[in-house]
Amino acid sequence: MQHLHRKLTSNRPSIKLVNQILLRQFYSTDKCFDAGQPIPSTHPQLLKEGEITPGISCDEYVSRRRRILELLPEQSVAVVAAAPVKMMTDVVPYTFRQDSDYLYITGCQQPGGIAVLSHDFGLCMFMPEPTPQDITWQGQIAGVDAAIEFFKADQSYPISKLHKVLPNMIKNCSKLYHNVKTAVPTYTELEAFKKAAYNGGLHDLSIYTHEARWIKSSAELNLMRQSASIGCQALLQTMLQSKISPYENILSAKVEYECRIRGAQRMAFNPVVGGGPNGSVIHYSRNDQNVKDGELVLMDIGCELHGYVSDLTRTWPPCGTFSDAHRQVYDLVVETNKECIQLCKPGMSIQRIHNYSVEKLCRGLKGMGILKNDRLQSYHQVNPTSIGHYLGMDVHDCSKIGYERTLKPGVVITIEPGIYIPSNFDCAQRYQGIGIRIEDEVVITESGYEVLTGSLPKEINHIETLLNNHSYGENRDISAFGF
Repeated sequence: MQHLHRKLTSNRPSIKLVNQILLRQFYSTDKCFDAGQPIPSTHPQLLKEGEITPGISCDEYVSRRRRILELLPEQSVAVVAAAPVKMMTDVVPYTFRQDSDYLYITGCQQPGGIAVLSHDFGLCMFMPEPTPQDITWQGQIAGVDAAIEFFKADQSYPISKLHKVLPNMIKNCSKLYHNVKTAVPTYTELEAFKKAAYNGGLHDLSIYTHEARWIKSSAELNLMRQSASIGCQALLQTMLQSKISPYENILSAKVEYECRIRGAQRMAFNPVVGGGPNGSVIHYSRNDQNVKDGELVLMDIGCELHGYVSDLTRTWPPCGTFSDAHRQVYDLVVETNKECIQLCKPGMSIQRIHNYSVEKLCRGLKGMGILKNDRLQSYHQVNPTSIGHYLGMDVHDCSKIGYERTLKPGVVITIEPGIYIPSNFDCAQRYQGIGIRIEDEVVITESGYEVLTGSLPKEINHIETLLNNHSYGENRDISAFGF
């Protein structure tokens, strides 16, 4: 900068001109468009040109809206509110996560908005109106201009105009839909909304949004592959850490750290880290106990990447060796996992795969003497769960679609057989307190399936080799162990 100043002053330009040139090095009079969230011009490391959210293009968002409108009856209107901000204390909010349906339709990751879909006007977004104080404390928030320019809404208004504009939109509708879980008084308390709801009946929009979200596009599947890959790498590093730090809280922190440094925005749910008998508690989340030598640890984890989540589970002995009782139960679970994955194909259903898993686990548990009979009531004492669920923007995705639905290419499910034997269960003592689950993510393809979590070892010999041959003092290539 000093060199530039000397060069300019040697040619004796005016002081005013020098100052103008120097100031341009630091300031621009052009206003930089700010959508209140990452966009290609501000975050080129995250988004490509033409994308509204990382990996999902503007064209795909438009096609999503068109698909939902195709499902909606004629002359109907759908109202979807953004997720509310939930407060931890008076001035401290919980970390915000957008409502999945609102995100799916708009691409907007911010609170305060309401979207309206109709055959007559397409997508209309009512946007929050931040005050200067809001911007000072929270940063820029997307407004009406961003709704049109970036989110490609057909119409947009400030949220303060909702009470005037929405009544005209819904006054002649035959049916009124809204997202029940994010309903807000801003629109539900309007007399026009109440009247339209009374006349046409009020319906839950999720029966259509879940239908649209059920089959994933190629762009969505790419994000889910990335999310699964992050989860696998994070859990693998945590498995290695467990031998020197067999503590539930440390393993929970480790897996979250490993997910976040690989790009995940958040965990999909609080990690389940159950050591010993805690592994038999299906959604154990305290994560405050030490894992004793010779015990297993069950870890169920998932992370979220740009709106799409992963969900995977592995169970292993941090000490590096499965006991005989552990091996017996584990072999049954891993065999069930692999055979159920083989069943994943178009035309099958989660319910049919579940029924197969119950029969196999019942036979195996009875053979080991853990179950005394074949009655389902006895089986449900050691496994009250389903073999799996749909996966996507939510952990239990598309809950309006039943498990008896025939699977189609593009649907993502989990396969997660488990055995959870309480410490006081009436069986041989060596089995009491054992909890084992093995969970993989599976995409249904035209010819069968693709396992998104296949890089994470689950065979006993692979796990023991990994744990007992890893050098904790150096960063070794684990590919030497065949993973």
